Amino acid sequence: MAKNFWNDKRILVTGGAGFLGSFVTEKLIGRGARDILIPRIEYYNLVDRDDIRRLLDDAALPVDRRPSHLRPSGFQPVSASIYDPAQLIILHLAAHVGGIGANREHPAEFFYDNLMMGVELMHQAWQRGIGKFVAIGTVCAYPKFTPVPFKEDDLWIGYPEETNAPYGLAKKMLLVQSQSYRQQYGFNAIYLLPVNMYGPRDNFDLQSSHVIPALIRKCLEAQERGDREVVVWGDGSPTREFIYVEDAAEGILQASEKYDGPEPVNLGSGREISIKDLAEMIARLTGFEGRLVWDTDKPNGQPRRGLDVSRAAQFFGFRAETSFEDGLRRTIDWYREKRKE
Repeated sequence: MAKNFWNDKRILVTGGAGFLGSFVTEKLIGRGARDILIPRIEYYNLVDRDDIRRLLDDAALPVDRRPSHLRPSGFQPVSASIYDPAQLIILHLAAHVGGIGANREHPAEFFYDNLMMGVELMHQAWQRGIGKFVAIGTVCAYPKFTPVPFKEDDLWIGYPEETNAPYGLAKKMLLVQSQSYRQQYGFNAIYLLPVNMYGPRDNFDLQSSHVIPALIRKCLEAQERGDREVVVWGDGSPTREFIYVEDAAEGILQASEKYDGPEPVNLGSGREISIKDLAEMIARLTGFEGRLVWDTDKPNGQPRRGLDVSRAAQFFGFRAETSFEDGLRRTIDWYREKRKE
């Protein structure tokens, strides 16, 4: 079914060269997709209205007239001779993201960039009659004190956790837009809420990374230097849920294939873990035998995060399959090899 679904589609994957997008693109190729387009930031600034217009103009061109930089590396698209906008699907994965530190330092950029690229891209997609728009939200859109597990119906019961609020609210507006455009125009936009992702190819820059890659890097570098301590932000009490990146990519594609409704849908693993337990697990799996030191002057972020993942199972049959420890091992192994290179 999946192969038949993608076979006659033209798929535009914003953020397709990034962490999540690279896995989505690989899975699309594996499903038989024949025409995939990847806009890269050096050619298209999606915060700029004119660049979005130029991108959608380029996406409408036949393969032999299309800029070569739009194709995935090593992939030769085979498209139909006549372009039908109703057969184009936009998977909007692109985002300006970072961990707690980056969110605290760049709240205005995170708000503006994420809001403007998403709202304008969806607006122009509707104007051009594009067949489907898959908007990727964020767990940061949930209120700070959402009851656990987070249910999609609780998205509006309060204000997001302060350090992530500008980013979370900017992404949340795509839900409002998708629902209002569906109501007024009949535009087929769906909205997915993935929990924090991790895995190979993640961002391991300590200035902007999320907690898992940051801890992996800190533990491995401490081993190399012979350090006896690794400093971890906060007090270890908050809980988080994580989804392995390949599982998240699978969930996005299953939703694209099978779901055409207005309701937001969580994508998660259904497993909640404390930051303390997470740090200890990463130390064990990396082989770091020193001490974890908690820097309680640094913020904890949201107190708890854990998703109700029943709607994804009900609406399009998605369940995450990778165990947390297996996913962490694969991520650590990948980063070890990357460091050797």
